[in-house]
Amino acid sequence: MLAQLLAPATVSLGAGTWLPRATPVAQFHLTDLAGHDFSLASLRGHPTLLFFGFTNCPDICPLTLATLAQIPADAMPHRQVVFVTIDPERDNAPVLRTYLSAFSPHFIGVRGAQAALEPLLHSLHASAQREYLPDGSYTMIHTATLYLLNTRGRLAAVFTPPFSAPALTADLRHIAASGRL
Repeated sequence: MLAQLLAPATVSLGAGTWLPRATPVAQFHLTDLAGHDFSLASLRGHPTLLFFGFTNCPDICPLTLATLAQIPADAMPHRQVVFVTIDPERDNAPVLRTYLSAFSPHFIGVRGAQAALEPLLHSLHASAQREYLPDGSYTMIHTATLYLLNTRGRLAAVFTPPFSAPALTADLRHIAASGRL
């Protein structure tokens, strides 16, 4: 605790932005792939990299998840990666489980109705909306930010694309060494 008080309030990052003061995340209630409640309490106790996306995304979502899968576990021990689908209509639990397992068996998938997503989206200043295509199908337009939540479930840093595994690894190692999570 004394080390945190004496350490500088900011952490210098190469690929992201460290927030001068960790900000609260609103209470929310989603469901994990086993059907259990996933809430703000689920984010406490370990650092979390959180990303909003959907399984039919043609580019940024699979690229981001592939990049996150390349980050070694020792870059930030005990971290969890949480993928929050913004398309629960198509991304049921089996679809989401299959999709995430292609990247890492350790990634956590969560889902919920739009109303359940709103508090989390709003508190992270993220957006997600359906865009209809000429053929009658739809895609999702969403914020492509990667959010780092500290062990208290508060937003500590943000990373924006393009993402690089070496740059993210270096930043996560730097953050872990700083003791600021």
